[in-house]
Amino acid sequence: MMLDINVHLHYRLAQPTDLLLQIEAADGGGQRLVSANINLSETEYFSRIVAEGSLGERIWLRGDGDFSCDYSARIDVQRPVLEIGSLDGVAPHLLPADAVRYLMPSRYCPSDELQSFVSAEFGQLSGGARIAAMRDWIDDKFQYVPGSSTGQTTALDTFVQRQGICRDFAHVLICLARASAIPARFASVYAPDVSPPDFHAMAEVFLDGAWHLVDATGMAQADATAIIGVGLDAAEVAFLSSYGAMQLISQSVDVSVVQE
Repeated sequence: MMLDINVHLHYRLAQPTDLLLQIEAADGGGQRLVSANINLSETEYFSRIVAEGSLGERIWLRGDGDFSCDYSARIDVQRPVLEIGSLDGVAPHLLPADAVRYLMPSRYCPSDELQSFVSAEFGQLSGGARIAAMRDWIDDKFQYVPGSSTGQTTALDTFVQRQGICRDFAHVLICLARASAIPARFASVYAPDVSPPDFHAMAEVFLDGAWHLVDATGMAQADATAIIGVGLDAAEVAFLSSYGAMQLISQSVDVSVVQE
């Protein structure tokens, strides 16, 4: 599936400030970059670095005053849709080295706190069947409520409150997967059916020797999703991290399917 992506960011910086930007769709990981263009306001510094998992790139910037960014891209998503429940798990001792870190608790995903719960609730299931059951459990028990969480909300907070946004749903699924000894990571993505249109968050789980996207909100499908980047949780794949004060002026994200 071919996707067109258009993003506009406009922020005001109170003083010279370092920024870490990650909004460009990755080239690889089940998708191909057909074309891309990024236009930035004047900055004092610009440098690209490899992102987490060597998937995609981040951009270091240093700016002052008004900072704006316009990004457009066409992405050919070549990722097949698989029935997650049919996939086998991988025993922890057989995991490849780059998957092991995604078993660990992290800032927003204190998975060690939920081991007793997953054992009691999903103990009869394993591998992809357990992931599918946990995804469906979140869909049944949680409400999608914009504005119900903040940048400090953890998966444990969301687990208790039973409401949140895509970021929170992804954190809970990641937490439950890791508590089940299934590697899981946070994926920042673009998808056409997200409402309201915005940067979207999904979980990615390691099953049958590969990574597979899973959306606990039900809004995005793997074959219609462009990955921006991955990490332990949202802290590692924020679209814009500012190391100083900044003010939002305007922001928009538009993702559409290219009609053949």
